[in-house]
Amino acid sequence: MLSARIHRQLPGPNWKYNNWDKVDPAELFSKALTEKKEANPKLNMVKFLQSCWASRSRGCRSCPSATAAGAEALSWFTTAWMPGQELALRRRELGGRLSPPPLTDVAAAPGCHRRVLDAIEPVMSKGNGRERSVYRAKFSSITDTDIWNAMNCLGEPNRNEALSVDARQELDLRIGCAFTRFQTKYFQGKYGNLDSSLISFGPCQTPTLGFCVERHDKIQSFKPETYWVLQAKVFKGKDSPLTLDWNRVRVFDKDVGQMFVNLTKTFWEAQKMYLIPLSIQVESVSKKEKAKQRPQALNTVEMLRVASSALGMGPQHTMQIAERLYTQGYISYPRTETTHYPENFNLKGTLEQQTNNPFWAEEFFLFCYSTGSEGWRLYDYITRHFIATVSQDCKYLQTTIDFNIGTEAFSCSGKTLISPVDEIKLLEKQTSPPDYLTEAELITLMEKHGIGTDASIPVHINNICQRNYVTVENGRKLKPTNLGIVLVHGYYKTDAELVLPTIRSAVEKQLTLISLGKANYQQVLQHTLDIFKRKFHYFVDSIPSMDELMEVSFSPIAATGKPLSRCGKCHRFMKYIQAKPSRLHCSHCDETYSLPQNGAIKLYKELRCPLDDFELVLWTSGARGKSYPLCPYCFSNPPFRDMKKGMGCNECTHPSCQHSLNSLGIGQCVECDSGVLVLDPISGPKWRMACNKCNVVVHFFEHAHRVQVAQESCDACDASLVAVDFNKTRTPLPAGETQHTGCVFCDLVFQDLVELKHATMRHRGGGARRGGRGRGRGRRGNPKKPKDKMAALAAYFV
Repeated sequence: MLSARIHRQLPGPNWKYNNWDKVDPAELFSKALTEKKEANPKLNMVKFLQSCWASRSRGCRSCPSATAAGAEALSWFTTAWMPGQELALRRRELGGRLSPPPLTDVAAAPGCHRRVLDAIEPVMSKGNGRERSVYRAKFSSITDTDIWNAMNCLGEPNRNEALSVDARQELDLRIGCAFTRFQTKYFQGKYGNLDSSLISFGPCQTPTLGFCVERHDKIQSFKPETYWVLQAKVFKGKDSPLTLDWNRVRVFDKDVGQMFVNLTKTFWEAQKMYLIPLSIQVESVSKKEKAKQRPQALNTVEMLRVASSALGMGPQHTMQIAERLYTQGYISYPRTETTHYPENFNLKGTLEQQTNNPFWAEEFFLFCYSTGSEGWRLYDYITRHFIATVSQDCKYLQTTIDFNIGTEAFSCSGKTLISPVDEIKLLEKQTSPPDYLTEAELITLMEKHGIGTDASIPVHINNICQRNYVTVENGRKLKPTNLGIVLVHGYYKTDAELVLPTIRSAVEKQLTLISLGKANYQQVLQHTLDIFKRKFHYFVDSIPSMDELMEVSFSPIAATGKPLSRCGKCHRFMKYIQAKPSRLHCSHCDETYSLPQNGAIKLYKELRCPLDDFELVLWTSGARGKSYPLCPYCFSNPPFRDMKKGMGCNECTHPSCQHSLNSLGIGQCVECDSGVLVLDPISGPKWRMACNKCNVVVHFFEHAHRVQVAQESCDACDASLVAVDFNKTRTPLPAGETQHTGCVFCDLVFQDLVELKHATMRHRGGGARRGGRGRGRGRRGNPKKPKDKMAALAAYFV
């Protein structure tokens, strides 16, 4: 429900830590405060829990916290239980035909219940001087039986487990932020074709990448070696010949191999000479009953491995599907480390319900079909695995035949022997290199070395893919990119412990001791941060040696890109670098300026920013999207305290600039709470205004000659008035009028000329609050009944 992050409070001393340019990353190890914020603020989960408790508890001083089981804090499922509150299950009832095949039961989710309690403790009753009681309900499946069993077996929350999760979050946050900020700024400021918007580092992510590059290095350094194999083929009648296995397997000397061929052929020729029937001498025939043990209960890591290797589904995608199946009530909790079923789990009852329908209920199939075939395939695997765990071991009969051809021994298994000899020859082969790591193999390595938890392993693998460190090839094989290879080699060159799994494994052992109450949370946290802070300083001092590898593989930023706009300092042309992350670079000043991503950049009428004299550029997401101008310097260096890094002119609070929000802002967005609709001054003749926060676009006044934002405001809604000048031959105004000034929200003349749409775009710009003249309330501030088309749209979206 909550996620840790560097403190983002603007007022006060900590707001500066949000700015990469003004803070030494080393300060993030200790000086920057941290806070926990809702992972999805739009859900308002904290306020919801508090309001539920305040309205339903009626002064109760006990709080059972019911959370799904797991080793990590959850962001996707959490609920608080109040006395007398009825249980509502998000589960489809299929007349008893469906029962969730379990993964396994697990220990408590220490982070999740702690977050629930943190949210509601401030509003719990404090009267009567009685001590407040808090209990924990644990469950791994949202069936009626499991839920009620959990509520009837409440236990005390384990604070040590929650502290262990908190320590892991804070360590990963501080270490990752410090290293990521430094190396991102350093390398993106020097090279123009890195093809990665973020050169990230993570205590778990980087060793994960290290495993992939280690396999790549073995492939590259592999030298094939020639060897020889004695191949014998036998056949019977017209049947296809059967190739026999040589017991010596192979030899690495050709002359030795030829000797064995000669010996075998000598025996063959002797049989012909003395008219002996050509046959193979059978030494033994053995039949042995063998058994394949039934699988253990399915845990998360095994599910991820099989989904990747057998189903072709990535780990992150698999977890998303599994969590959706869980919340729908079709499987038990998908984040689990153990391979044992709980003692009170009704294995027989669950198995009996599976026998009623071979496809586990038609309704479920239709559900999976509507959300993609992956849901059905994963559910099918989990169900079959569950059935296998409660089945008998698989028994089979294996037949092995050993025989000789002259002096050489051969064998075959599970097949009927055929004679006579058809062919004996010496084959030349070469040893082959290992293949690239598959996701399944990587998951095994991560589990073996203690890199990540069952819940975070998919995240780490997904991160190295998204950051362009590896690519997923056919067969779910992970092939490192040039950037990923250079990074890992650079870490080895500066400090190998940054990429080896050893130090992270040691940290995980300390975190486990915290959860067991055998280690002090604060001491482990401080000791680990001290170690990585020293490593960070050494890394900064040693960065030139890593840079030597980078300069061999990537082009200097000064030699990349094409001239676009003039620098406000030296007035020379800066180069536009399109490779991610797109940016502008002034080679004369040796300065690099960030730009909005996932769109096109072009010069904006050679106009200049009144604050710094930089030429403005225009960002656009396409003909059906939205666009806005921006100053490259202001975009990276916000000029006003109420602005954040990454804002364009449509969010700038300059009081008089003709490009700013104050000059072009019209009214509050009709859909989002914080956005302002801003006139796009170059959109004519298909004029539009767009929200500076969300993707709402409002088309109006098509074919107008000129559209301008007036200084006056609407008396009804406080939005800025708009002055429109139409061509006299195409004017839609009554009585052939060509000019009219009014409110786009309230004016009856404009009501049929306004149309709301959503932009086709992939980027949402960062945001600041509106500024100046009280603009932006729009229809939200209008106390009157909506009269026009725009107001109706606003009322609908609200």
